[in-house]
Amino acid sequence: MPKLLCPHCLQPLEDSYHGECPHCGRSLENRNPEGALPFGTQLGDKYTVGAYLSADGDGLAYRGVLNAEKRFVLIKEYFPVTLCNGRSASGALMPKEDKEVLFKTSRMDFKDLYDDLHSLTPATGLSTILDVIEENNTVYAVEESEKGMTLSHYLHLRSRTLTPAEARTLLQPIMEGVALLHKSGLIHRGICPDNILLPIDGTARLTGYGTLALRTGGSELKSQLYPGYAAPEQYSAAEFSGRYTDVYALAAVCYKMVTGQTPVAAPQRKVRDSMESAHSLEAGVPTWFSQVLACALRLDPAKRMQTVPELMSALTDPNVANAMFERGDNQISTRKIMGVSLVVIFVLVVLLLWSLLGGSKSDAQPAATPQPTPAEQSTQGETVPNLMGLRYATDIKGNTAYDGYRIVMTEQNSDTVEQGIVISQDPSAGSEKLMEDQILQIVVSSGPNLVEMPDIVTGNPIWSQAKKQLDALGIVYSQPLIEDNDGTVAEGCVVKTSVVAGTKIQKGTAVTVWIAGPRDDTLVAQTGNAAEGNSASPEREAVTEGD
Repeated sequence: MPKLLCPHCLQPLEDSYHGECPHCGRSLENRNPEGALPFGTQLGDKYTVGAYLSADGDGLAYRGVLNAEKRFVLIKEYFPVTLCNGRSASGALMPKEDKEVLFKTSRMDFKDLYDDLHSLTPATGLSTILDVIEENNTVYAVEESEKGMTLSHYLHLRSRTLTPAEARTLLQPIMEGVALLHKSGLIHRGICPDNILLPIDGTARLTGYGTLALRTGGSELKSQLYPGYAAPEQYSAAEFSGRYTDVYALAAVCYKMVTGQTPVAAPQRKVRDSMESAHSLEAGVPTWFSQVLACALRLDPAKRMQTVPELMSALTDPNVANAMFERGDNQISTRKIMGVSLVVIFVLVVLLLWSLLGGSKSDAQPAATPQPTPAEQSTQGETVPNLMGLRYATDIKGNTAYDGYRIVMTEQNSDTVEQGIVISQDPSAGSEKLMEDQILQIVVSSGPNLVEMPDIVTGNPIWSQAKKQLDALGIVYSQPLIEDNDGTVAEGCVVKTSVVAGTKIQKGTAVTVWIAGPRDDTLVAQTGNAAEGNSASPEREAVTEGD
């Protein structure tokens, strides 16, 4: 048994958590709410549970202590309030009788998420997960705890909004961290000022991790969505979230930082989009910067900026930004405006010099015709090449024929164009090349819109729950019954599928799902699979295995 430490001051205690700490004088009595772990609970012989902090859809949060190192940590306990009947006298969670399968499934999702984060962190811009332990029929994630304040509190204390440069600098490590999450196949879905921590001595860090079910409307878990920052697809269980979901949230956070106002919540925008541009709210925000945020905050995920690196580049370089917001907009090209402006300025300068040198005198020689600059000479008469139909990796990338262009590539799903082939370009082929090193925006096919076949077999969930997962992903299915049920699986539960879990399939792909039919007592007698408590009734089909 580890030596007891005061969860307030980390000083050693003699025997128990009663009375007041002899070192700091603070109370050691349990004041955590009913249902939460008692103050002073020991976990895994490594951690001491301190004060209860908060609750969300999939768990409770506590202040804690890493005993061996005498330092504070945050402890997140998987405790889905909608699926539990509380905890036993020993501290073990007790799932509701008709929610046992969902409890186990979401508990597994919780553990998988934090296991992945544990292996991924520490990393720039991400709060570190120190440990993941299983105890009390549940899972605990241990996260680093640093002194500081949330971005929300920081913005509240400021007397003015942040400049775009300040906002970009502050968010840079967060965006790098989110890009790393995406590269590892994870999506945060809960980015907001409350979940961004600003340590006293260090870079900003993203916290507030949560499972998919917690961040999706219509889930049986208590949803935790952040109005103004949650993307519209998060409010519907039928819509699929992706990297673009976090892009929306990051842009919303940046919008808040430079305007001082929280973006209009997505459901409200879908009824009537009244959200003003960042530039209209704060004149100091450049138009191009404002347009980047607008592009990243589009309601339609297909029309939204797709990746975090794309967002980072656009918020940093106005040339990249111009190439992005030109595409698909019925606006005058910013590049063309700049080109015309340069020509006008050039002519005015020539006229001014001519005037100063006495060009208005009758005996003066006629002014020489202005000659094009070297850059203009190199592009005069040159047109934009046709990249449509070319393969980006082999025909375009690294090809010296396009050295006179700065090619900006984005990807887009396509059911008709092979992966890696250019779908569209801007400026269009044959248009005049305006300048050396001109930006050429291309859209490359990323192939069909694939989704991952979910695991709806492990644990033999009931069909109604499995169906929701397939519907959310757009997977078509059939559901024949298995006539021969030897009692191994309860009636109405999923037995197997024609596509293995984890397989990438196109939306609309037909998948066969086999559902257990009524139990055949003759087969039960033959196979000896009759298990106590394995009822054919759908209300009893989810039997929790002992942990």
